[in-house]
Amino acid sequence: MTILFTSDHEWLRIEGDVATIGITDYAQSQLGDVVFIELPKVGRALKKAEPAAVVESVKAASDVYAPISGEVLEVNDAITAEPALVNSDAAGKAWFFKLKIADRGELGGLMDETAYAAHTA
Repeated sequence: MTILFTSDHEWLRIEGDVATIGITDYAQSQLGDVVFIELPKVGRALKKAEPAAVVESVKAASDVYAPISGEVLEVNDAITAEPALVNSDAAGKAWFFKLKIADRGELGGLMDETAYAAHTA
């Protein structure tokens, strides 16, 4: 399993040809209390950098972008039912969606944990 990060504060957990995607703890701390989440439809083909989901907090609404291209395999209905999970467990139970990786070459432009920590410092 590999964990990678984007400059837009999404994380990806890579397992085989599937990437589980969510927003980072840093992102949720900047947003404040999350009150609503809109997830992509299962089966949707996403292109890298395309808006894939929406997170609304008491402060703002933000797009969550597809960090890589792929097909949505699964979405996390638990966070639409209980958006506050994003605040309490952003890097765990509050994943947003799973993608079937279309092009592993797109992973090369992402950051590891050390680079992401430097990016947010």
